[in-house]
Amino acid sequence: MSDDRKSITIEYPVTASGVQISTLSMRRPKVRDLLLARKGTPDEVAQEIRLFANLCDVEPDAIEALDLYDYGQLQGAYEGFRKVSPGKPT
Repeated sequence: MSDDRKSITIEYPVTASGVQISTLSMRRPKVRDLLLARKGTPDEVAQEIRLFANLCDVEPDAIEALDLYDYGQLQGAYEGFRKVSPGKPT
């Protein structure tokens, strides 16, 4: 998988919209993704759920159904995108 996406294996698969989810693919976030997630949602957890759903191309209910361990994996993938990649100019 390229540096533009990260694959996350879901340890505790969930079913959302009638589809079982055992992996998610998160794309690199853009500033507009943050703005979209924050629009009309004052709650920080709900904002993060909307952000992750958008970045993974799933409905928010899929993220809400995740085990906390798997949600933590999404948070880690997101944070990984916020760091400077090896080989990229600083």
